Amino acid sequence: MRTLMVTEFISLDGVVQGPGGPDEDRDGGFVHGGWAAPFIDDDVLARAIGVTARADALLLGRRTYEEFAATWPLAPADDPIGSRWAAVRKYVASRTLTAVSWENSTLLEGDVVNAVAELKKSDGGEIQVHGSIQLVQTLLAHDLVDELHLAVMPVLVGSGKRLFGSGTVPARFALLSAGTTRSGVVVGRYVRAGDITYGAVGPETGNW
Repeated sequence: MRTLMVTEFISLDGVVQGPGGPDEDRDGGFVHGGWAAPFIDDDVLARAIGVTARADALLLGRRTYEEFAATWPLAPADDPIGSRWAAVRKYVASRTLTAVSWENSTLLEGDVVNAVAELKKSDGGEIQVHGSIQLVQTLLAHDLVDELHLAVMPVLVGSGKRLFGSGTVPARFALLSAGTTRSGVVVGRYVRAGDITYGAVGPETGNW
């Protein structure tokens, strides 16, 4: 079974919309695009390169796919992220696209949940999802996410699309690794660790 990993830039209040630039995603009148950019230093980039190197395939929603397809081919041939994205197989979940032109790209056919479940059963290594918030919401709602890689930026955005929506399946994750960057970004790698558990804490329980 292949691992499906979701990686996101996320604010302290859970916003993941438009982290990279003003016009990245203006849905809902969002005016805070680019909120993550001031924190993207060499340390953050080095960690992103390390994550990218693990990818055997990309799974993207339509908006993120079109953004990636328009920008990453412009990167120099020796760019470690751009060259990796050019090489790996890219799977696109979209109800509107009828064709994809970026090299090694394939449109998923049929129901996205079934298609991703079958993709995870196929031969190969890690499948990575970057951005693609609507797709990620669907994957979380159907418990298809094995790992979360979150770069938490020290900023409150206040409005915008958030990573965990009302359809998120209750689940427990284990922290596999964590670190901080010079710009104050907290990077955590979380792996799926079974069902959510419950308990009680307080002086009346003796667990205090």
